Amino acid sequence: MGTAGNGAGQGTCWPPFPQPRWAPSLHSPESSSYQIQTGSLKHILLKKRKTLAYRFSVGGRLSTWPAYASGQAILQNQKPCCSPEGRSKKLASLTIAKPRYLEELESYLRKELQSLDLTKENAQELKLQPYREIFEFFIEDFKTYKPLLSAIKNEYEVTLAHLREKIRSLEPLKAMLVCVSDECTRQIVALQEEEKAEITKLKKEKLYLLKLIDKMKEEKGSLQTQVNMLRKNMAKEYMRYINECDARKLLLADLNEMRNQQLEMSLRQVQDVKGEDLVKVTLALKIARQDLTKAQVELNTMKADYGDVVPRRDFESQEKKYSDLFEKMEVLQKDFDDLQKEYDTLLEIHQETVEERDCFYNELQQVQRSSTPRPDWAKCAEVISGGPVRWSYLEEGKTSDQLVDVLLEEIGTGVLKEKDSFPGLGKGDKVPVYLRYEGQVKNKKLNKKDVVNIVKEIWKEKVSADLQLLGQSCWLEGVGKPGLHLSHSSCHSLTLSTEDAVGASHFAVFQPPFPTVTSGMYLPAATLKGKQSSLPEFFLNYLQKKYGDASAFEWAYTIYENIKLYRSNEAMSLFYDILSGKVDEGLYHGQNQLISNLLKELTASDSSNSGTLMTEQFNLALRAACPLKSNDQIQELIDASRYKAQSTEDFIDYRSLFMEDEEGNAEPFIAKIRSQYASEKQEYLRELRNELGHMPEVKVDDLKTAFGAIDPAIDDLTLDAYICLAFQASKEQWDQTGSLPVDTVVERLLAGDTKRIGPLPEETYPSLSERGEAEAYNYC
Repeated sequence: MGTAGNGAGQGTCWPPFPQPRWAPSLHSPESSSYQIQTGSLKHILLKKRKTLAYRFSVGGRLSTWPAYASGQAILQNQKPCCSPEGRSKKLASLTIAKPRYLEELESYLRKELQSLDLTKENAQELKLQPYREIFEFFIEDFKTYKPLLSAIKNEYEVTLAHLREKIRSLEPLKAMLVCVSDECTRQIVALQEEEKAEITKLKKEKLYLLKLIDKMKEEKGSLQTQVNMLRKNMAKEYMRYINECDARKLLLADLNEMRNQQLEMSLRQVQDVKGEDLVKVTLALKIARQDLTKAQVELNTMKADYGDVVPRRDFESQEKKYSDLFEKMEVLQKDFDDLQKEYDTLLEIHQETVEERDCFYNELQQVQRSSTPRPDWAKCAEVISGGPVRWSYLEEGKTSDQLVDVLLEEIGTGVLKEKDSFPGLGKGDKVPVYLRYEGQVKNKKLNKKDVVNIVKEIWKEKVSADLQLLGQSCWLEGVGKPGLHLSHSSCHSLTLSTEDAVGASHFAVFQPPFPTVTSGMYLPAATLKGKQSSLPEFFLNYLQKKYGDASAFEWAYTIYENIKLYRSNEAMSLFYDILSGKVDEGLYHGQNQLISNLLKELTASDSSNSGTLMTEQFNLALRAACPLKSNDQIQELIDASRYKAQSTEDFIDYRSLFMEDEEGNAEPFIAKIRSQYASEKQEYLRELRNELGHMPEVKVDDLKTAFGAIDPAIDDLTLDAYICLAFQASKEQWDQTGSLPVDTVVERLLAGDTKRIGPLPEETYPSLSERGEAEAYNYC
């Protein structure tokens, strides 16, 4: 290139260099993006190129200058053996000044670089631009190599553009990589926290197990010590027995020696006496000595063979001890395994408990965030009439829901007092008979006490009217008195005193001949359908009879609005539900029958007629009156009976439990009986629904079978009453009755007086006489 550059600088005319095939790459698609980007700079570059070409290329020539030379003398690769003359020639050849064109280019490059602002983000791009311009100038001056150098430059530019695009496309990936890196870092930190907690837990478990292992090692050491002691004792016993055996052997040897001496003495005496031959005696002695030697050898052999053998008695004793210790060790090992299993189970339970605790804590946090704070009910005392004294009486023992009902009643009471009249509902068929009136109805503005007295009077008159309507009847125990007075005039007649009829609240009717009835036995009011008056009709007739036709509807509307308002009052609420047809009238009679039986049983237990019973007597009376109640239910009733101030831990004033205030509110004991009555009915019907299974509809036979399965002690009369209540049909209409949905059947039974007659099938109870239900009355 130096030669070519020299020729070009001297103006030598070279033939035009043929353009290579890849030269059109200057206009290829790869370089299009770069050309578009640098299009705005071409005009400026052309001007600068002309100026610099005129300034730097003097006379159109390029100075020759070696690439390795500099403005100063360059000394390199000197040989020590060179002569001074050769060294001076070579030094002169290397000391060459830098060309003017090169110096101008470097000066221009330095100025351009100094004028740039390298603090910007694209500092590298700005820094590259001066070098690009210098290279363009250089290409323009080298006419011969211009195509090749331009192609090289374009390829570099295309490559740089491609790399810029690639970097630009990788920028989002870089941000995504940063986000992923942060997320991974957070997950790693979370995992480290979890592992740290788990490692802490495992360390604690490890310490516990190490302590357990140390304890087992201590037990093993103690057992090993016992074994060593036993071995030492056994060795002592063995040595004692060996010594005793040796002593016996020595004693036997002494005895044998003494016997031999006696024999020798006797032989000598005999020899002296008989004069036997000395040779014969000597021979016998020799043979005896040989036998002794032989016996001694056998004795030594026995010692050698059985020297380490212990006696069987000691062996059996040690074996027995070993077996006892082995059994103890097996028991301890088994206990240890059981404890290990229990420990593992407790760990699992603890883990589940921790998870449940965390779940409950999260639920608690959620509830605390979403739930509203409890209201300050004390603020109501300033608004309610009567002040704090009356409000403390109203809110005593009530939940928030009940307090809301109390507030609604108080607000409704004020609204009712302000109303002077009610709008009539008309005389349509859908309007109840006692509300069929057109126009405005005057408001009588009754208070709560007056309404409760009217309701009680209506029930009293209805019972009396039903008795007069039914005529010959069989009257069971009532509510107002401990029991009804039944008198037998004949096998076909039964009379009832008027006084008891007025106070009673439940009855059953039979036509002669009378069936056998048990005293105290309950007969549902569903069996009396068609034999007693309807409460809505009787309600209207009673008001018309007492207040006249003109004022009857005024009283009816006033009473109806009051009982609809006071839902917290049990008497008014139940009367409203029965009057509106939500529940059956038998529900009222069933509750009163239960309370009547309980009062009768308590009165019978009070032999002194003092009105108080001991707690044990009260408990026995409750169990006799309610044999199907559980121990928990009996205890709840006992706790409710102690609510009265007159009751103590030992004595209970049972008479005060059945009293009512002037507004008809019962004591907590009666409220608890009614709540248990409702819960028992719901449980009974739940068992009935479970017995029916997933049947969408039920028939009469299916319902009979289900009742018989869940309540085997139910009698036919009560069963027929339940069937009539469920299908709203008499017994003669059962054949024409089809199937009904299970939900409809259960709702109708829930609205009526439905309860369990006998114990559960899996329970065993005494007979009727032993349960204290009295003997049955047999009617011919």
